[in-house]
Amino acid sequence: MRLLERLGTRVGFPEEQTCCGQMHLNSGYADEGLALARRLAAVFEGYDAVVTPSASCAGMVREQVGAQAPPVYELSEFLVDVLEVEDVGAYYPHSVTYHPTCHSLRMLRVGDRPQRLLSSVRGLDLVELPDALECCGFGGTFAVKNADVSTAMLSDKVRDVLGTQAEVLCAVDSSCLMHIGGGLSRGRTGVRTVHLAEILASTEEDPWP
Repeated sequence: MRLLERLGTRVGFPEEQTCCGQMHLNSGYADEGLALARRLAAVFEGYDAVVTPSASCAGMVREQVGAQAPPVYELSEFLVDVLEVEDVGAYYPHSVTYHPTCHSLRMLRVGDRPQRLLSSVRGLDLVELPDALECCGFGGTFAVKNADVSTAMLSDKVRDVLGTQAEVLCAVDSSCLMHIGGGLSRGRTGVRTVHLAEILASTEEDPWP
């Protein structure tokens, strides 16, 4: 919200909003998931746009509710396509590598919008992540139901992150950041996970996460 307001956007936060229903839908509870997605669309009725820092949630509402909801954007989409800005005035003096999450890539097709935003951040050194397009292994309940496969995929992703020697791993989905962050933390690697929104909201006046 701080970032969007800094860019001149009037932001509301309806407190009655709840889960978008993706977790339920992916677990086989289609009716319950769709009911939550439709409820969310109703809560945001009257807004010009809905902006979410979660590509998977944006994909869920856009795919399942469609034109019945206000336009739903993942954060980088809204900044680049709607506000038409890539330099948001951020300052973040760290080396950062970016993991493109599956939903942002394959469902929303955000392309290189997050990298373009990161490249415009002053003080930030953007380091390319090897095999970036490979899934981190989270996949919602996939990580629970297929723990061994998920862990193996996570190990590959952690190895690639460490190979960059970056201080920070950035992504646009908190679920992937939680999963990868767990692996980095258990390995005591010292690499932090930070959401794109946190980096873009940082200025010289802020303590840097």
